[in-house]
Parts: sequence; structure tokens; C-alpha cells
Amino acid sequence: MTESAAALPIRITPETLLREMQQVSEKLTRGSQRLSAYTEDQLAIATTPKDEVWRQDMVRLYRYRPTVEKPARVPVLLAYALVGRYQMIDLEPDRSFVRKLLAEGLDVYVIDWGLPTRAQRWLTIDDYVSGYLDDCVDLIRERHGVDKINLLGVCQGGVFATCYAALFPQKIRNLVLTVTPLDFHGDMDHPEPGAGYMNLWARSLKPEDIDMMVDTMGTAPGAMVGFSFLMMNPVGNVTKYTTELVDMLDDESKMLGFLRMERWIADRPGHPGEVMRQWFKDLYQANKLVKSELMLGDRRVDLDQIRMPVLNVYATGDVIIPVSCSQGMEDRFGTDDYSELSVPGGHIGTFVGGKAQKVLAPSIAKWLRERN
Repeated sequence: MTESAAALPIRITPETLLREMQQVSEKLTRGSQRLSAYTEDQLAIATTPKDEVWRQDMVRLYRYRPTVEKPARVPVLLAYALVGRYQMIDLEPDRSFVRKLLAEGLDVYVIDWGLPTRAQRWLTIDDYVSGYLDDCVDLIRERHGVDKINLLGVCQGGVFATCYAALFPQKIRNLVLTVTPLDFHGDMDHPEPGAGYMNLWARSLKPEDIDMMVDTMGTAPGAMVGFSFLMMNPVGNVTKYTTELVDMLDDESKMLGFLRMERWIADRPGHPGEVMRQWFKDLYQANKLVKSELMLGDRRVDLDQIRMPVLNVYATGDVIIPVSCSQGMEDRFGTDDYSELSVPGGHIGTFVGGKAQKVLAPSIAKWLRERN
């Protein structure tokens, strides 16, 4: 062996290269066979048993079947975002936020916002908050014979829940917000490297650019909404279909988790244009929610009216909703019972990540029990 060859940290020979290529080829063959053998039942997402109890237009309200003999008397209504389907909180049996809430003894409902089309292009945030959401809350109150329910919002659904609690405080007992943007300009004073790209892009637009986008498309196609999220990490979203996918071909659990996640990502709903117009102008640009200046119809969303207990959950590694846009809101609400909970992981990892799964549902359930 020559001196230069001995100094190399890794020695590549034609024999080792050929052997590695053969191993990769065999792995790809096994992976291809495994992929073709998966059944629809194996790839199914959102499998926790539930029953439809109400519908209007494209919106559905479901009640998950309790898994304990006597669930909590005050039910919980989950409001997810419009930019994704609610199935994320029930992705697969061993990574289901919903199943863990049920196991904690909670009585859980969820709103499915459906798949808006151009027919819903004129819907506003007020239509969702004072219309669909209010109808769901009233139905649950009537079904359970209670004056107030618990409301839990996720991301954009957390903004809707915040607006609702401010406008209809007499109907909400406890408010739980998870990975929810409240101060849309929080990242301006506390920028976080690698986070808040959507904030930066939205603030860079001129008002007339937003109007043109909405007036032209009517409803933002789901594919376009999904692409905007993919562009936050373009390299990572390419490698997951190449090197990362090859690495997990021999691990069935990881492979099924990957495919179920991709199924959820591919089912991206369209976004009503008027909601998007107000979201970009009034929230991303003017930051009216945290200032209590947001108008829904002829009513102002005054955060001081939120005097019920509030639990604000944020993810320490969230790049979509920077921590600075969620954290430290105790002085913004009218309540004297404000709590914060930080969970490890990112925006989606809050609900499907292994570490966060052990913290999120048990902590929320405990917090609610103490106040119910």
C-alpha cells in the first residue's frame, strides 16, 4: 500500500463500489415489491371511529366515539386549519392526537371544513367563525346540555377559535390554542433563522398584488397552497423522495408512516379567496388580531373579551409559525388564567412526533380537568 493510499480515510475500490451498487439494487427491488403489495387498509389515515352529527354546505361535524365508560361532561371541539385537512390530528393509530385525547377521557368533536370550490370563493373569515363554527358550538351545547364547551384550535383554526372566543365568550369554557399565530409581526423583532418564510413573503406583497391574486383565482388551488409550504425547505422536500426514501425501504413502520404522511400532504384543499385576502392584508400585513383591531363583519375582535382560561401551546422547532408569533401573549387577553406549554418538534411534529405525542394530549387533558 502506498503512503498516499494509506492516508485516505475511506478507500473506494471497484469491488466495494460494485458490492454497494448490488446491495442498493436489491434494496430497491424489495422496496418496489413492498410498495406494490400495500393495501388500501394499510395506507388508510384518520381511522379513529367517529360519527357525522351535522353538515352544512361542504362542512361536516364529527363526534369521535368515546373510549372510556364516562367521558368528561364538557366536550372539546377541535378546529383545524383551512390550509390542510383535519386528518393530521389522527394520522395513524399510534400517532393520533385524537386517540390520546379520547384515552384521557375527553369527549371529542372535530370540524371537517371540507373541500371548498369556486362556489365558496366569497366566504369570509366571519362566515367561518360566526357561521359554521358557531353552528357547531350550538349543536354540541344542545346535545350535551351545557352552556359552554371547550374549544381547541390548531394553527389557522386557532385564529378562528381566538376570534370566536372573543365574539362569543359566553359559549366557551376553556380555550386551547396550538401552534397558532397571534402576533403576526412577532418575528420582526425576534427573527428566527430558517423560520417565518410565509410571514416574509406575505409582508413583501403590495395590497394590489393580493387583490389581483384573489380576484384572478377566486379560490387558491390546493396544489398552489401546498407548493408554497414545500418551498420553505426545497432541498429537504427533494431528498425525502430520494436518499431518505431509499434508507427506509427495509423498515415497514417508517415506510407506512411516510406514505400516510404523503397521502395527507397530497390532499390539500383549496382556500377561499376572500379568507385569503383578509388573512394576508389584515393579519400578515396589518397584524390586526393582536391589536384587537380585526373586524369580522361589523364586529371588532377584542381580545380583552377572552376572559375564560387560555392554554397556549407552541412548538420549539416550528418554522411555519415562529415561536415569537405565538409565545408571550399573557397580556393580550382579558383572562387572569393564562398558561403556556412548549412542546418539542416542528409545526406538524407537534401532533405526530414521538416526543411531542408523550406531552401534548396528556398535558391538555390535565389542564382541562383542573378547570372543568
